[in-house]
Amino acid sequence: MIKLVPIVIDGYTALGVEVLLPKTTLLAVTAGCGYIMCGALDVALLNDKLKDRGILAGRAVGVKTLDQLLDAPLESVTYEAERAGIVPGMQGRAAVARMASMSAQQEG
Repeated sequence: MIKLVPIVIDGYTALGVEVLLPKTTLLAVTAGCGYIMCGALDVALLNDKLKDRGILAGRAVGVKTLDQLLDAPLESVTYEAERAGIVPGMQGRAAVARMASMSAQQEG
């Protein structure tokens, strides 16, 4: 089953995604120009093999719900995320807010 959940942070609406799989749940929150995800995200792959795509993403580990993902510190982030001021240790919610703000600025 796939569940989509609107999440409002600092006046911006992000989209939470839960994918229920056998023995695990994939979690992600996307906000326009980037996303955060559970431990299934391979940051090294994004930084190395997909570097040319400039993916803005962060990874939190040990999370089992969207709320936990938003409250957890990011364990690792892509190079593109670092350039945007999103760093390891930053709370997921703060990273999503920054991504949403950046997307709004790009649109406006």
